[in-house]
Amino acid sequence: MIDLHTHTLFSDGALLPFELARRAEDVGYRVIGITDHVDSSNIDFVIPRIVKACNIINKNWKIKAIPGAEITHAPLREIRYLVRFARKKGAKIIIGHGETVTEPVLKGTNKEFIKAKVDILAHPGKISVEDIRLAKKNNVFLEVSARKSHSKGNKYVISSALKHGARMILNTDTHTPDNLITKQEATKFLHSQGLNYIDAAKIINNSVRLIKRWKIK
Repeated sequence: MIDLHTHTLFSDGALLPFELARRAEDVGYRVIGITDHVDSSNIDFVIPRIVKACNIINKNWKIKAIPGAEITHAPLREIRYLVRFARKKGAKIIIGHGETVTEPVLKGTNKEFIKAKVDILAHPGKISVEDIRLAKKNNVFLEVSARKSHSKGNKYVISSALKHGARMILNTDTHTPDNLITKQEATKFLHSQGLNYIDAAKIINNSVRLIKRWKIK
């Protein structure tokens, strides 16, 4: 299992980075992205600590941990700056907190994150066709969320992305241990969202494509 969107005590998760990684490894994870929520108030504090934790995890265990960040509820004109700053601080995977149908995310957030070329646009809700096409052009992966609170927009995202050729990726958005899933559970979940075996396998394999950016084996 490869899961590139999880949270720890550094934002609103329940576990320390070491415990999250150990529990993930125990259920069969090969790669985990630790991507805590950040904005201008905490980005310089959180990312270096995630980087440090991931370095230690990678030196001691088989699971590979990728340091990252989920930029969350940012003012539109701050997004590009925060993406650049996050990369400068050592975040390899940058997630944009998209316009989920369950939160009052500012309209236009999806577009700004895609223009800033984040790696993943999380739970993008009723994303426009224009933004889907831009995501395809900018190689931004659209997230299919296994998290209950964000999964309401999945079927729309899936059908629209398939129609317009944008890449999708499955993540758990883990906050607590029970959010972690096995690869078999991931496949079963994608089937429940209306995907056939071939398209479900493509979405799962897109995680492999994405981590090649950081030469994770």
